[in-house]
Amino acid sequence: MQKRCFLKISASFVFILFFMATFVQSADIKSRMQARLPQIIKLKTQGIIGENSQGLLEFRGANKNGADIVNAENADRQKIYKAIAKQQGVDVTLVSQKRAQQIRAKAGAGEWLQKPDGQWYKK
Repeated sequence: MQKRCFLKISASFVFILFFMATFVQSADIKSRMQARLPQIIKLKTQGIIGENSQGLLEFRGANKNGADIVNAENADRQKIYKAIAKQQGVDVTLVSQKRAQQIRAKAGAGEWLQKPDGQWYKK
């Protein structure tokens, strides 16, 4: 009897730890993304990067200024897309493409965006 009770408590504890780790990770990702946002806006304004059709940042030319920022942002976005895909039971590609649609709809004038067919345009 005590063994069953211990197993139930252990399973509950593992679930709580998993939930807490996911919550903390999400909070960490959110704070990192917010901290990078001014730099990303600057890179977009300069025309160095744009938003591709997969919901990720992409360089528009040979200038790779801010590569560390772009790589870190894309890594965090991919983590989010994977978590959403797992939660919704869909392919991560669908999640990233839907996010790209949202980004295109909310993009500011002058931002570089990529259509689903791969064509780039300035909004």
